[in-house]
Amino acid sequence: MFTGMRNSTWGFRPKIAHCQESHNGYLKRATTEQLLEVFNKYATVEKQGEKYINSVDFIKNYIGILNEPSSDLDSLRLLSGIVDTNKDGLISFAEFQAFESLLSEPDALYKVAFHLFDINGNGEISYDEFVSVIKKTELYLKIPFNLDSQFMKLYFGEKKNRLINYSEFAQFLHDFHEECGTEIFRIFDKSGSGFISANDFQEIMLLSKSHLLTSGVRDNLLPAAGGSQGVHRVSFPYFMAFISLLNNMELVKRIYLNASNENRNREVTKDEFLYSTQVMSQITPLEVDILFTLCHLLHQRAGKIIYNDLQSITPEQYYKEIHNRRIAEIHAVSSPSDRGVFIQVLESLYRFTLGSISGGNVILHYSSNMMAACLAL
Repeated sequence: MFTGMRNSTWGFRPKIAHCQESHNGYLKRATTEQLLEVFNKYATVEKQGEKYINSVDFIKNYIGILNEPSSDLDSLRLLSGIVDTNKDGLISFAEFQAFESLLSEPDALYKVAFHLFDINGNGEISYDEFVSVIKKTELYLKIPFNLDSQFMKLYFGEKKNRLINYSEFAQFLHDFHEECGTEIFRIFDKSGSGFISANDFQEIMLLSKSHLLTSGVRDNLLPAAGGSQGVHRVSFPYFMAFISLLNNMELVKRIYLNASNENRNREVTKDEFLYSTQVMSQITPLEVDILFTLCHLLHQRAGKIIYNDLQSITPEQYYKEIHNRRIAEIHAVSSPSDRGVFIQVLESLYRFTLGSISGGNVILHYSSNMMAACLAL
């Protein structure tokens, strides 16, 4: 979502308020006392006896990003609005506490995205709000796709004056990803042949679908273009099947386990896997071809796959990664060496939506090898 991604080395050890993992797999919130201690360290504004954190300072000093003099103020305000839900420029303890709670929810990524797009904080998103954020993204600046399409009108109305609530926005954002990919394919297919070059395929995937790409898949986009036939151009059906496969890797794992009788080390052939797909799901033969092509490119295992092959293709998931860490971390330093869950959400938001928010010499610095997840601004 933000340009200027770089690995950074920080010289301070963070103080952490731990959110323990509960018995049912969800994350317990930090105690009020722990959060209040962190909040008070950064609450530099006092009004009518109540303390607040300046919303821009929250991003620059507490989170430790966008703190260069050249940082874009609009980007700072947009980001801080994720926590400053009433958009008054100040973060109250109640807002701070509510955001900490939000991070531990199963749909945290979608909710963070909703707060990002809900610029006026009224609990609904208008067409103008959505477009104003999208037009600041790196992807849109590189490829100005159509934001006045029939797809947009289906969600926002013919006159684009309909407001959408959180549940509708979550579905819209999911569908917008697919529509965006289709629209960008059309832009690159200048001749209208239904094909794009391997290089165009790679560019589209890196720009608009980076949230779906593991490092192994990202490094093999060009060799994978065209599939096992070695034709270095990509048809629209292949393009859509490639994206669909990556979106459904958790289902693919279940298909493999059905074919292997739950044995994760058993080599499964393409025919065995295809048979299992017909029994369990609607994964298409083209998607299976792509799966075996990717597994061969990554692991040199021609015609057979094992469970670990699938792991290297599966996009990382925000909530699963949080559970692997077993704590939600709230840091109380200006430049933490490990910036915790909020940065993970921002990294996920970056990859889950449509590219970086543009508008400054230095927009955001955080480690590009942090956990990925859902969105892609």
